[in-house]
This record gives sequence, structure tokens and C-alpha cells, in this order.
Amino acid sequence: MEIIPIKRALFSLSDKTNVIDFADHLSKLGIEILSTGGTSRLLKEAGIAHTLVEDITGLPEILGGRVKTLHPKIHGGILGCRDQHAKEMAKHHIPAIDLVVVNFYPFSEILEKKRLGWDSIIEYIDIGGPTMVRAAAKNFAWVGVVVDPNDYSIILNKIRDQGGLDFECRKNLAEKAFALTSAYDTMIHRYFLDERQVNMQHTDQLDYLDLRLKKHAELRYGENPHQQANVYQVEINSALAQQNREHRCGVLSAKQYQGKILSFNNFLDADAAWACLNEFDDPTCVIVKHANPCGVATAADIELAFMLAYQADSASAFGGIVALNRACTKQLAESITSIFMEVILAPSYTDEALAILANKSNLRVLEMPIQKNSPWEMKFISGGMLLQERDTQSIMIDDLKVVTIAQPTQQDLKTMIFSWRALKHVKSNAILIAKDNVTIGIGAGQVSRIDAVDIAIRKAGEKIKNSVLASDAFFPFRDSIDRIAKTGIHAIIQPGGSVRDDEVIAACNEYGMAMVFTGKRCFRH
Repeated sequence: MEIIPIKRALFSLSDKTNVIDFADHLSKLGIEILSTGGTSRLLKEAGIAHTLVEDITGLPEILGGRVKTLHPKIHGGILGCRDQHAKEMAKHHIPAIDLVVVNFYPFSEILEKKRLGWDSIIEYIDIGGPTMVRAAAKNFAWVGVVVDPNDYSIILNKIRDQGGLDFECRKNLAEKAFALTSAYDTMIHRYFLDERQVNMQHTDQLDYLDLRLKKHAELRYGENPHQQANVYQVEINSALAQQNREHRCGVLSAKQYQGKILSFNNFLDADAAWACLNEFDDPTCVIVKHANPCGVATAADIELAFMLAYQADSASAFGGIVALNRACTKQLAESITSIFMEVILAPSYTDEALAILANKSNLRVLEMPIQKNSPWEMKFISGGMLLQERDTQSIMIDDLKVVTIAQPTQQDLKTMIFSWRALKHVKSNAILIAKDNVTIGIGAGQVSRIDAVDIAIRKAGEKIKNSVLASDAFFPFRDSIDRIAKTGIHAIIQPGGSVRDDEVIAACNEYGMAMVFTGKRCFRH
């Protein structure tokens, strides 16, 4: 379709960024400017000639500003098809509007910044703006619609160079406009769901789930160099965002001091490390490789926690992600930079630490607050998405059921609780061996539980004596117990629930090992 010349433009803006410059250039190109009251005052102060909307409609803004542009002389001018409706428009003195420059009341910002009752909040629900935008977008064959101040210069260049807007330009603007109205309606929808207090509290009450994502960055590649990849961020007022505060405190909102943009795998590993770290209150270090913890340690201070976590499996830690729940100090920075790591996460850094880390220019240094994990997590599958409560179970010593003759010591019980918290973040089938709040052997992601046992035992090596073993699900047979009994492990924590629990318990009693049941499984896929 041919280029549509722009002869008349309508302005009605809440975000007035760069509007003076844009309107001034349009006016100098001979384009008539129409404007609503708030924008009109700004144009008047700048000395830009324009016509008030009320001078077109013959009616002032009424009902406290609720009705400004909802009039046939405005919407007829936007919706009219020039080849079909020209005579009718002329008969009713309806001026054709070729360009609509509109954005909306800042509903999301009001929700974020102000605590208002519903009677005040609803006054920030824009009616006239979205109506004009939808009308202009529908009639993109004849009308251009601009909802983003970043597009002003593009529009000006188009008009200067070709005397108007071409079809593809108008179509692209319409697409952007409908994206905005969709997002705006989603914000309002979420507000009313929150008011009913069903937002993500009872998933069976949610027949529809809105999830709006905005591109955060284009990545060099995906899991492998031949795969393209982007990373997207959940928008504040889309589904999950009000309850899931990760969009503000998670990996995508971390402050990055140095290093290249995180890779696809870095994002996954950093998120896994951060989620595991949030299980612990005492000084803790988590080292992650391929989304699995390879070393977790809690200690009296964070420097010791890092040393113990690294020594837990130094070979696997090479090129991994280090996550700390205390400030990174000069001493820590010196230790971390002495080995190869991809990413370090911490809630804060001393100036001395940052200076030392700067010597490793490729090391990605992220500052992230420690905050409880969000209550929900999702996984995309072909054709849809799975949504579940995050595994936030908190097992305490009093929750453990001793099922063997041998009794675990108090230190065993403490190590069991530590082990269970770390185990929740290991891919299933998972076995974790720990000693004095330090992991010493982790068998992750095995399709056979006994294979996971063998890997964890091999990883633990000579440190295994008097340790505790944790299993993310029940033992289906006693063969794992027979294997464990040969190692020096003397206590086991597992969910229980197998039809052969009695056989497994009997095996532990034969070997004099203590075993407790949690009554809860912690699979992770």
C-alpha cells in the first residue's frame, strides 16, 4: 500500500519524554497538532501551535478528566477509512487524524510506589488512551500510532525522507501498540486477582495464567555454540511477578561489577547456586557446576566456608560458580582468584575485594541480595508449562523419625539437616555424603540409585569415615545399604516409603547404622 502522508497528529501523553522536540519538528513540517489538556499545557509553554481536542469535539473534559477523547469526532477521525468514509466524515465535520501519539497512565508505577485503596487505584486505569491506541492500530492501513518515545526520531526521519509513513512502518507500529495494550490490560487483571487474594495461592482457582516476558539480553549462544539464545525477564505486573520477587532480587537483577555478560549456562548455574544458598542462614558457600552443587559448606566464617566447599570437590569446582551469603572480603577474593572460576555471587564486596577481583577481568562478579526463594517455579514443556510450588519444605530435627536400633548423635542430626537442605538442589537420583556441615561426596543425576551411591562414595574418598549419607528418595532394595556399610558411613537420612522399608531397616540394624526417615521426598529434575 502507498505511503500515507501525515497532515494531522493527535497527542495525549502521560510520559512526556521528548514530546516537545517531536511536536516542534512535526509542526515545522506543516503537520497540525491536536492535544488533550495536560499535553497541551506543555506545548503551550514551549510555544508550539496546536488545537485542543475540546475545540474539535465542542465539549470540555468532563467527569474529573474521565472523559476527554471519547467522542465520534475523535474516534471517527482515527477509525475512518479514507477511501470509504471520506464523504461521511466530511458530512459530520470529522477531521482525519493520521498520526496518534499516545501513552497511558502509569498504572504499574502507581502500584509499586503507592499503597492506595481500590477507589484511588482505579483512577489510574486509562480508558481514553488505550481506546485511541487500539482504534489507530486497527486502522493502521490509514493511521500511524506511536506509543514509545524511542520511536519519535524514526517517525520524523520517515516523514522527512518519504513524506509520510509506509505500510510496513504502520503495521509494525500497530503491532507494538497492541503489545502495549495487552500488557496494560494484564497489569490491571493481575491487580484484581491480587485483590481477590487468589494470585498464586491456590492454583486450582487459576484457569488462565498470564506470563509476560521482556527480552533482557541477547546471549552469545545457548547451551552449545551452535544454539542461538536470549534471556528474558518476567515483567513486574505479569503473572507470578507479584508473588515471585525473583524479578527484583534474582540473577537478572544482580549488579555486575565486571566480566562479560553471563552465558546461557552461567545463568542456569548462577540461579542454581543462588537457590541453594538461600537455604542457609549461617555463613555458607555453595559451588555449582552444571546446575549441581559440587561443594557446600557452612562454617563459623565465610572464608572458612569457602575453603571447605572448595576442598569438598576441588576437581569439579574448576570453572564453576561460587556463591556466598556473606560479604566477599579481601582474603576471600585472594583465595577465589587463585583458582579458575566463571562467576562469583555475593551480597556485597569490600573495596579491597573488588580491586583484587579486577585482576581477573574475565571473572563475572555479581552482587545479589540474599532473600528467600520465590514460592513457585515453572518449567516449559512442549505445548505448555508446568507450574509447581517450590520445594520450600523445612525439615527440623524434631521432624526426623529414627527407625533403627542405633541412634544418631546430636552432631549426626545437625549434619542430617544440613545435608537435606543441600540435597534438595541436587539433580535426582541424588545421594549426598556430608561431615560436620560440609559435603564430601555428591552423586547427582543418576537413573539408578545405587550408581548415585557409588559415585558419592568415590567422591568422598578417605574423608568418608563417620559421615552422614542423605538420599533424595527411598531405597528400593537393601543393596545400597550393603554397599554403604563397607565405607564407614554411620548414619543415613532418607524419606522412607518403600514397600521394602523393613528390609532396608533390617540391613541398617545388621550393620549397626543409624537411619532416620523424613517422610518427605526431594526429587529434582
